[in-house]
Amino acid sequence: MPLQAFTSSESLTLGVELELQIVATHDFDLVAQADDLLRETARHTGAWDIKPEITRSMIEIGSSIQTRHESLRDELRDLRSQISAAARKLNVAIAGGGTHPFQHWSQQQITASERYRYLSDLYGYLAQQFTVFGQHVHVGCRDGDQALWLLHALSRYVPHFIALSASSPFVQGVDTGFDSARLNSVFAFPLSGRAPFVRSWDEFGSYFDKMTATGVVQSMKDFYWDLRPKPEFGTIELRVCDTPLTVDKAAALACYLQCICRQLLEERPLEPAEDDYLVYTFNRFQACRFGLRGEFVDPKTKQRMRLRDDILRTLVRLDEHALDLQALEATQLLRDSLFEGNDADRLRALHASGSPLPAVVEAAAQRWMQA
Repeated sequence: MPLQAFTSSESLTLGVELELQIVATHDFDLVAQADDLLRETARHTGAWDIKPEITRSMIEIGSSIQTRHESLRDELRDLRSQISAAARKLNVAIAGGGTHPFQHWSQQQITASERYRYLSDLYGYLAQQFTVFGQHVHVGCRDGDQALWLLHALSRYVPHFIALSASSPFVQGVDTGFDSARLNSVFAFPLSGRAPFVRSWDEFGSYFDKMTATGVVQSMKDFYWDLRPKPEFGTIELRVCDTPLTVDKAAALACYLQCICRQLLEERPLEPAEDDYLVYTFNRFQACRFGLRGEFVDPKTKQRMRLRDDILRTLVRLDEHALDLQALEATQLLRDSLFEGNDADRLRALHASGSPLPAVVEAAAQRWMQA
């Protein structure tokens, strides 16, 4: 199958996808009630959509195409309200967070669809272990060449989004020591990590043809890259964020990406190069392991600093763009979180105060549902 043409989109438009946990209200373990929740929300009012995910204890919601922080945040709040009401009717709860703190992968049920059965047959137990929860953000691009330039220019900022969104410190009842343990599950899949350094859509088409000729790749869905182009939508997609504990944080992260993209496209402060990726894996690991406390190596200057400090400097540079995009509220929320800590810090602090992990999940569900 040849690579499809890149659909032209309005630059800097936004779309957000959130993978969410469905938990029982008696023990706060994951519960396989996605089908029930989908039926209950089938007639929802709103432009957003809701669909199943790879296992039956999770759902994915997607926003409509947005351009500004306020409208995106309001739509996500409406989504939260309607899904929460449906969940209460079913006596289940909905929670954010990149991993469920104590679920066991062997108990997860694969969703009954052709693609998910195929993935289960191909990847074995990894498909059940992929019961992790992320936020994906789409940014509109006018053409494929702009999309690939922006994709590589954004590689420097991938650790920002990992650290700011990190909300997965616990896996199967254990504190992993990572702020974002979720991404370790993604690493297990072939064709994860970074995209190849190609700069034009024609060149990417040649790469895609070579990959499909090997039989390893059938479609763009087979690429699990941190950033990937989505030609059918006319976007690039950032895939490294854990699902935050609130929809307001999710909206803020999306608009932070929008502001960075605007600055990159208008000011062209850097030119992407293959050597930018020399420190990519190190920076990525530091963000996953230590979150905002991690080290960061600037790919251009090779200067080392705390990731929190690099984010703070970036937010200062973005003030003008955030003002023009009406996103100052979003960037201020993230600025505050640099000092308050990320969601992984919040979950750890709750557990350290004496709350058992089921109570931690209960508090996360209350926070997401605004109970």
